[in-house]
Amino acid sequence: MAHKRGYYLDEIKIGMFAENKLVVSAARIDTFAEISGDYNPVHMDEEFAKTTMFGRRIAHGALSASLISAILGNDLPGPGAIFVELNLRFRRPAFIDDEITARAEVAEINERTGRIKMKVSCSVDGKQIIRGIAGVIVPKRPIKRPKED
Repeated sequence: MAHKRGYYLDEIKIGMFAENKLVVSAARIDTFAEISGDYNPVHMDEEFAKTTMFGRRIAHGALSASLISAILGNDLPGPGAIFVELNLRFRRPAFIDDEITARAEVAEINERTGRIKMKVSCSVDGKQIIRGIAGVIVPKRPIKRPKED
């Protein structure tokens, strides 16, 4: 994969946004459980999940939220950005075969600290399943110094 440069702070504007999509599958849930160590049967066991308020297996909330991290690290601000804060509210779950759309939008820019706040969300079929705020430190453009003779 070719390296792509992320945005510098002076290129970031309020209202800029990026989106990412993922279809939830049983295999993705199983892989996420292995990575995270979260084997809650509401995620892993169809028979158990049928006895819950959801009636079927649900994706880990952190699996859905990981799409936000992917946007911040890959797209906006992108490579070089440092993800430092995340405050989320989980409104409803995602299920197997749901397509999750994650979105991150620049809401505030602090030029002194190099930090931005982004409104973040995930939705399925236009219904919000997660919403919150992310804090990201964005690199400032390198200072070009004249060459010495």
